[in-house]
Amino acid sequence: MKTADPIKIQIREVAPRDGFQSWPVFVPTDRKLEVIKLMIEAGVTEMETTSFVSPRAIPQMRDAAEVMVGVPKGVCVHGPLVPNLKGAQLALESGADKLVVVISVTDAHNLANVRRTVAESISDLTSIFALARERSKPVMGAMAVAFGCPYQGDVADDQIYHLADAYINGGASSVILADTTGMATPTRIVRMLRGFTKRFPEFPCSLHLHNNRGTAMANLYAALEAGATIFDAALGGIGGCPNVPLAAGNLPTEDVVFMLEDMGYDTGIDLMKIIEASKRLEVILGGTLPGQVMKSGPRDPKLAAAVCGTTH
Repeated sequence: MKTADPIKIQIREVAPRDGFQSWPVFVPTDRKLEVIKLMIEAGVTEMETTSFVSPRAIPQMRDAAEVMVGVPKGVCVHGPLVPNLKGAQLALESGADKLVVVISVTDAHNLANVRRTVAESISDLTSIFALARERSKPVMGAMAVAFGCPYQGDVADDQIYHLADAYINGGASSVILADTTGMATPTRIVRMLRGFTKRFPEFPCSLHLHNNRGTAMANLYAALEAGATIFDAALGGIGGCPNVPLAAGNLPTEDVVFMLEDMGYDTGIDLMKIIEASKRLEVILGGTLPGQVMKSGPRDPKLAAAVCGTTH
């Protein structure tokens, strides 16, 4: 049922980082840029374009600088992910519009992810924020495993608030609550959003939802009902944390756009074009992707037939 005055929902596209980072083989730079351009043409206005990490640890991201040089400028905010000061320096030198700094909320996952404790990663924040201020670039703070850790299990609210305090006190423009493990359920999402809003009123917070346990879309709906308006999604549903066993990807961008637009929300993304982009991505990667709307198409039978070759 459509609402009278559509509410704007911001979708942050993370396939170029989360997706390509997790793909088992290196995706050539020109193919990455092709997909990025298609998504921008579809209306994507912000994305995690790449990740400045050690190429030894994640070889799929070894072309981060080349990707940043080749992306269209001025029409989309390019915020690469960085785990430390060195990554931040390289990202800014390559023309990043903003930085997305990632730290896990548990020591166990942070050690597995970047070989540092949470405290050690937090100690880098002062230098990262100072560097970003010198370049007049905003910083977004990502909090991995905020809804459950594959090594620790449940995560205490205080662990999340401790990291959020560090980001916010440092000058972050917003934070990301990441369900890296897909352990969240709708009631946990609502409880955390209410608690976070009470603790940090009016501070922007986005949700990064993985689908490991099949609850991601239900979690997104619950978050909408709780007032959330910023979500991460990945074209085709690709992605997954390297340190979460058999990790599933993020919610497929085209699936999220289909649902939200039909519900009366405004994503600013053209459904037909984002479907076409996901289908091109599937060809480039050479395998069937998790996205569903790219297979079935929009509601209109003629459009579905045109873009997906399906009949109703």
